[in-house]
Amino acid sequence: MHDLLPQISSQLSNVLDSIAYFMPEVNLGLLFIMVLVTDLIFGKRSAGLCRTISCAGLVLVMFKDLQQVALVADGQHFIFSNMLLLSRSGICFKLIIDLLSFILLLYFAWDNKLKGHPKGLSDLYSISIASVFGLHLMVMAVNLLSIYLAIEMVSIASYLMVAYRTENAFSTEAGLKYVLFGAASSAIMLYGISLLYGFSGSLDVVFQNSIIQLSKVNPVSSSFAVILVLIGIGFKLSFVPVHFWVPDVYQGASTPITAYLSTVPKIAAFALIINFLPPFILTSYWKGFDIGIALSIAGIVTMITGNFAAVMQTNIKRMLAYSSIGHTGFALMAVVVLTLQGVSALTYYLLVYALANIGALALANYFTNETGAEEAEDYRGLGLKYPAASVCFVIVLISLTGLPVTAGFTGKLFVFSAVYGIYQQTHSIWLMLLMATGALTTVVSLFYYIKIPLNLFLKRKEMPEITSIKSANLLILSIVISFVLILLGIFPDFVLRYL
Repeated sequence: MHDLLPQISSQLSNVLDSIAYFMPEVNLGLLFIMVLVTDLIFGKRSAGLCRTISCAGLVLVMFKDLQQVALVADGQHFIFSNMLLLSRSGICFKLIIDLLSFILLLYFAWDNKLKGHPKGLSDLYSISIASVFGLHLMVMAVNLLSIYLAIEMVSIASYLMVAYRTENAFSTEAGLKYVLFGAASSAIMLYGISLLYGFSGSLDVVFQNSIIQLSKVNPVSSSFAVILVLIGIGFKLSFVPVHFWVPDVYQGASTPITAYLSTVPKIAAFALIINFLPPFILTSYWKGFDIGIALSIAGIVTMITGNFAAVMQTNIKRMLAYSSIGHTGFALMAVVVLTLQGVSALTYYLLVYALANIGALALANYFTNETGAEEAEDYRGLGLKYPAASVCFVIVLISLTGLPVTAGFTGKLFVFSAVYGIYQQTHSIWLMLLMATGALTTVVSLFYYIKIPLNLFLKRKEMPEITSIKSANLLILSIVISFVLILLGIFPDFVLRYL
């Protein structure tokens, strides 16, 4: 105890100095308390007020994110005794997460089933803000302890969100399945962390000294530990073979919650894996398995599994769930090369994918609200009855497929360019297989995405006359997202120059 006393002063100084680099997260913490207290004071009637406070608070957090750009002008900064890392790419990821979270907070109240829930939406807003705080920590975490705490914070919030609406047995089953799979992956990751700590004697695995210590351990043992940690991170990324929870959970959860799960936690998990992998890929001290090859295999299998399974789906949300798995495999291509160009391409790709996926789910939600349509066959003949929504759906699906002139095409093009640039230097067969699989599965994705336009415009069914539009907000959101996808497809530099 007496040996620690001289260090207290320096540790406190480190904490105080770090707060200046942690202001968006401080504001998120205060925002969570404000939303929670508002809910406690006003009860179920506070949903609208909680929503307003949450959205206004996220705008302030985005402003604080932008202010951090000046702090990293001279390079990245480790804060809180090397627990977290603030970098330019991390700030970009946080901005994207905050922007998407802002859209999703608006979206929550536009789902008829979720809005009509007896519990109200007040609790959901406080859970969402707590989740965003955890996502920020995931983006910045570089210490094994901070990695675990950040993932658990996001996971617990996700469990609550999935189980928030449990009006039928399938929704309840989806929530339970998500909790069970999450608990198992958390335990596996924690075991891997304990092994890495035992082998290296440090929780700071991103530093060279820790990797040197790991190199002195039996390669099989150290490789086993790293695989266990990657399984925990992979649960959030939902790549094969830790993807089994995705279809049932995405289908059983409320559509806005599905939009949340398929976008922001996945983006934060990619940011986390970018922080975790460099010591194992870019240094010669790592003596275990080739992580680049392992991720290449995972990417190839994930793209094939996700896209071919999606072809056989008839439920729209389930189809988009398997599509999400396929997009994860494609994004892993950029992680494998792990260059500045690769990280920039990955950031852009994740942004445009997330916007398109939210747009697709919002439109699926729109048609469910208006007509009760949930299966692809239910969309027969709706194209002429709902022309604006149907055209937007086509644009969004074109972007998800990766066809010109949408942002999805430019996103895939940038990822392919980053991978091909490294392939020209290394002539790695795995990079060639990744690119070939990415091209093949892009073609395969046409076969399931085209089901929706086919039913909307080319098949007919007698429909009653439309008397009113009950989901105008969802339609406006979809139109805005469609416009942004086309704009970024034609002018990608609007975003790419800042990444």
